[in-house]
Amino acid sequence: MRILVLGAGGIGGYFGGRLAAAGRDVTFLVRPRRAEMLRERGLSISSPLGDVHLAMPSLVTADQLAQPYDLVILSCKAYDLEDAMRSLAPSVGSETAILPLLNGVAHIELLEQQFGASAVLGGTCYISTTAQPDGTIVHMNDMHRLTLGDRTGVTSSRVEAIHRQLSGAGFDAVLSDRIVQNMWDKWVFIASSAGMTCLMRSSIGDYVSAGATSLASQLVDECVSVATAAGHSLDDAEVANVRSFVTKAGSTIKTSMLRDIENGAPIEADQIIGDMVRRAASFSLPTPILSVVQAHLKSYEIGRARRLAA
Repeated sequence: MRILVLGAGGIGGYFGGRLAAAGRDVTFLVRPRRAEMLRERGLSISSPLGDVHLAMPSLVTADQLAQPYDLVILSCKAYDLEDAMRSLAPSVGSETAILPLLNGVAHIELLEQQFGASAVLGGTCYISTTAQPDGTIVHMNDMHRLTLGDRTGVTSSRVEAIHRQLSGAGFDAVLSDRIVQNMWDKWVFIASSAGMTCLMRSSIGDYVSAGATSLASQLVDECVSVATAAGHSLDDAEVANVRSFVTKAGSTIKTSMLRDIENGAPIEADQIIGDMVRRAASFSLPTPILSVVQAHLKSYEIGRARRLAA
């Protein structure tokens, strides 16, 4: 199976690197500057679960794409999605499966419009990584789970074949018959945790110490209510897990969105928070905390745009 991984950053580089190290036929679609760095230094993963170094990863730039792949793993940020779809278009044929690992669900409709519903699988991942200035991908904990499935809920032979390719490659590959629910579960988790850490501009433990536990719990409730109204109710154990995570005393965790804000980088405010607020409005659900989070993140984006334009 010929696999194209869009990007070689924290997500694509990690899962694609593991797959390539396990002998899978993996090519990375990267920008020219990243291609130059990878040709000089190779692709390196530093992980508590085992390091990986690919001296000569297979690389391609958008202008070099000439034929379809069997599987495209899409791991870009939401704000790069439209450019990504244009870049990878030559790699998508009538039999190509696209596995997106973006947060939220808004990207699914865009991908369907471009490539057709049958091409687009459901996918999500739980992993914390960061890319160092030298290009090394640092895996920050012991979680590296990738879940995929057919969005119809029926596991096809195509999806089973993809799962076999992903299995045994040094990370947890899970085949799900409820992948859309899995995506909503993660969206509620990300919106709650990123929303609170960004609003408070602190780690979870710091805002808990500051007395914001009930605020965090209310944010979870708002996100859960949107999922329920959309027909994707989280089970009690999942809700308890999210609530426990965002109210854990002493937790030093900062979400990747907060780290992006601290570094002056672009953020996925609209995909993760804005879309949740819009869906809440369509169901006439009150979301006072989510709305404050949205305004906070929008204020950051406006200020960042002004600074870049100066």
